[in-house]
Amino acid sequence: MNPLIPPGVYPPQEDTSLLAAALSEEPLPPDAAVLDVGTGSGALALEAARRGAEVTAVDVSWRAVCAVWVNARRSRLPVRVRRGDLFAPVRGQRFDLILANPPYVPAPDGRGVPRGRARNWDGGHDGRLVVDRICREAPRLLRPGGVLLMVHSALNDPDRTLAQLRAAGLKAAVTRRSRIAFGPVLSARAEWLRHRGLLGPSEEKEELVVVRAELPD
Repeated sequence: MNPLIPPGVYPPQEDTSLLAAALSEEPLPPDAAVLDVGTGSGALALEAARRGAEVTAVDVSWRAVCAVWVNARRSRLPVRVRRGDLFAPVRGQRFDLILANPPYVPAPDGRGVPRGRARNWDGGHDGRLVVDRICREAPRLLRPGGVLLMVHSALNDPDRTLAQLRAAGLKAAVTRRSRIAFGPVLSARAEWLRHRGLLGPSEEKEELVVVRAELPD
């Protein structure tokens, strides 16, 4: 059954597939509490629900929230859907697993907050506008032994992500990598990224990484 993906909602792409592969290898206890933040069409939330997890899906977009609600019911899977800014709808809750596919493409005019469809991909001037927030806030939402799985671009300095998560007391490492051809947004910004030294002169592929961070028991 094809999922409902309304205009303006982030469709599953290579980064979704990479994070789904990491999810498939993650052991989940019975009735694990899973949070899919920035859920988009809900692809990852549904994968976790198929494994028997108790899933909460969050997105700031009303269209995304409606899409996940419909997709979960069409698939006959129990998913709690909440609308809000990142972790705001689940303050005070704790999870065994947090999944995050944040917007991470560096933006030339990235000093402000992205709006409209650009919220799906624009991550501020260095691509870390939301990535840094997840590094700061996610550790407080993990149960002991809980895991954060986050995908973003190697353009966003994965070492910085690891350093922030380790500083918060988590064990963190890059567990998956994949090189993909530039999509339309990155292609349009390639020259700007080369000017900033983030891309080599002949580089035509982007590396994606999955960061796994675990809160010790």
